[in-house]
Amino acid sequence: MERGGRRNLLRDRGSQQRVTNIELFFDLVYVFAVTQLSHYLLRRPTVDGALQTGLLLAMVWLLWAYTTWVTNWLDPDQIAVRLLLLALMLGSLVMSAALPEAFGSGGLLVGCAYAAMQIGRSAFTVAGLPGQPLQRNFERILAWCVLSGALAVLGGVASGSARELLWLGAVGVDLLGGAVGFYTPGLGRSSTQEWDIEGGHLAERCQAFILIALGESIVVIGETLAGPLTRHAGVRGATITAFLAAFVASAGLWWIYFDRSADAGARVISESADPGRLGRSAYHFIHPIMVAGIIVTAAADEIVLSHPSEPATASTSWLLLGGTGLFIAGHAGFKAALWRRLSWQRIGALGALALLGALAPHVSALVLAACTAAVVVAVCAADSLLTGSFAAAGASVAAAGETAGE
Repeated sequence: MERGGRRNLLRDRGSQQRVTNIELFFDLVYVFAVTQLSHYLLRRPTVDGALQTGLLLAMVWLLWAYTTWVTNWLDPDQIAVRLLLLALMLGSLVMSAALPEAFGSGGLLVGCAYAAMQIGRSAFTVAGLPGQPLQRNFERILAWCVLSGALAVLGGVASGSARELLWLGAVGVDLLGGAVGFYTPGLGRSSTQEWDIEGGHLAERCQAFILIALGESIVVIGETLAGPLTRHAGVRGATITAFLAAFVASAGLWWIYFDRSADAGARVISESADPGRLGRSAYHFIHPIMVAGIIVTAAADEIVLSHPSEPATASTSWLLLGGTGLFIAGHAGFKAALWRRLSWQRIGALGALALLGALAPHVSALVLAACTAAVVVAVCAADSLLTGSFAAAGASVAAAGETAGE
């Protein structure tokens, strides 16, 4: 690829915007991060543990998502951008390693890593876009990241609830910034029309993160079954049944997202007159809800596979039902953001999961897992019955993505 004639680091929009190998390599760190989050929740299956895991996931997601927006504009095949991604990859690896002790001795490391990556990436982008319209936007983003980074570092220094509040403030600043166009005194604000992204690239990157999370689920399912086999112990029928239920549920979550809506959503944002708006709502804000659901479900799978015949405790029930419900609710929000209509089959599934919550105290973990998997399969089946109407709706979606879908 020619580099000498480039006046800046922007991608060439005259050709297809593809996901590069360095971006996929960058994602490998987040496989580790998702594993760390899943294990963190598994060790703390309480309300406090769930809230802490959610906060850490928000920090991890924002680091990944902000980088994904940057590589939508900057060319990862240029050496400078490639070195940026490797530096961010190193920072993400350090932060991920510290996640188990994020609210203990590793807090300062997490806070400093978060601040360094948010501020450093934005400063690099400002310097790499001299005279470009996007430079002013990243000057605004840099100002917001300086504020969120300061809160992250202060949170790392603080302890107890003060750390949680300061990190919540850092996450809130980075989320609010996008919602208000990164308004900055003296610099104004940007509109989503100015975020001239290539929608297909952003959609494909977010699909990759969903696969990263699902990969953690598959690893958990396989490792838990491998345990007794490695010890040359017999595998009970209940364990095999739990293994199958977990696999079916995981495959069902993949089916719900990837069977049609992933590709259809990519087409909608690619053809939209305002892809920045859809990128912010359907992808930046909503996708982490689905990721959270998969992480919670993976933690539940490990518990169920380890003790399938034991009664479904309160923690097991909320992990299993809550994780599945989070994913389905997130996917319903994703579809609503793109096609402006509610998915009644997903609303029905959430109702069914709520009813299973009443059943949970009276059945084993295995029965509850099987029932949850059945709800996921029912959503897949309901979607398949609507294939014709979905395809017809998808064909008539307007460029702005305003037309109703499924």
